[in-house]
Amino acid sequence: MESKIKDIGLWPKGKERTEWAAHQMPVLLGIRRRFQKDRPLKGILVGACLHVSAKTANLALTLRDGGAEVFLAGSNPISTQDDIAAYLAQEGVHIFAWRGETEMEYFANIEQVLAGTPQLLIDDGADLTIRYHAKGATSVRGGTEETTTGVTRLRNMAQEGKLRFPVIAVNSALTKHLFDNRYGTGQSALDGVLRATNLLLAGSRVVVCGYGWVGRGIAWRAKGMGARVIVTEIDPIKSLEALMDGFEVMPIADAASLGDLFITATGNTQVIGKHALERLKDGAILANAGHFNVEIDLEALALLSASRRMVSEHIEEFVFADGRHAYLLGSGRLVNLACGEGHPAGVMDLSFTNQALCAEYLALGATTLESKVHPVPKDIDLMVARLKLESLGVHIDSLTEEQKTYLDHWE
Repeated sequence: MESKIKDIGLWPKGKERTEWAAHQMPVLLGIRRRFQKDRPLKGILVGACLHVSAKTANLALTLRDGGAEVFLAGSNPISTQDDIAAYLAQEGVHIFAWRGETEMEYFANIEQVLAGTPQLLIDDGADLTIRYHAKGATSVRGGTEETTTGVTRLRNMAQEGKLRFPVIAVNSALTKHLFDNRYGTGQSALDGVLRATNLLLAGSRVVVCGYGWVGRGIAWRAKGMGARVIVTEIDPIKSLEALMDGFEVMPIADAASLGDLFITATGNTQVIGKHALERLKDGAILANAGHFNVEIDLEALALLSASRRMVSEHIEEFVFADGRHAYLLGSGRLVNLACGEGHPAGVMDLSFTNQALCAEYLALGATTLESKVHPVPKDIDLMVARLKLESLGVHIDSLTEEQKTYLDHWE
């Protein structure tokens, strides 16, 4: 099956960027070398729906070198990096992705991946997995899911008895959500905002909606750059935690008139809804760090506006009837990829090593697993952490036999 990308001629630049990212992904490179030798995925068709970046390219090539035939679509219409897509096509990956896809093209590309009759799915947001189920296909024997949003969707499917194969929730790995979500998104979301706006964070009021691991990472980094951070939450425990971490905590209705920059990080819909949008102060900037572009009520924003225009590639200006201006970044899509390059390769080293090892785990034993959402096996999680420490030249203690005995007894 031929790939469908923007321009194959971009592949040399994509190769350079992929190799640069690889230098910062030593753990995944080690797995790739083992896969080249052991070929644990030989003869398996892997269908993937992921953000097409240099980090993802290294995962795709690891799977390929492990013997898999890889079919890949982008997991966001505007996150694909076209030079990376070109390089993967040049390297024999069947890829269907380009930056600026329409919604129809986005789902058509997912259908192209499924047309390859994959046996394993690697998903980011669960669109690929849900589309597979809608088709009534039967080729897949297991899958993985990268995101909080996707895991939530798939658990709901499983509870309704509609999930037809086992899925490993890669997002459940401590080496994923404690690091990727907190340090990766925490840094890359602000990086996307700053690339798009050149905003001075010091002294600005930044409203972070949601205080999960993503929200924590964004709030801490904004605070570290001198911002005055407000957190909005629905969970009383997370709200208390945010308060004791030194942040102001209040409802979005109260924060709406105070914020200079808003970043949503909840995985839910209409987090900044019509009532909050009506209260924005002039010049407020709106960004989303959640997977789907539903956290800011875009329909209400359009209806409230007397006019709108693009003021740069990544910034859309909305002018309200009373003359106030609001600015939307990256069309309300995932700001770290819509306006930047996504997570640093050093943190994706952890996440994508988990993906590769879980793909191997499913390839070798998927038939023994129930059709539900499973956590990442603890030994894989610990292995990833241990390998990452070793790559950083860090050594740690281990329990002595006396200490193990002490912990194993109650007396």
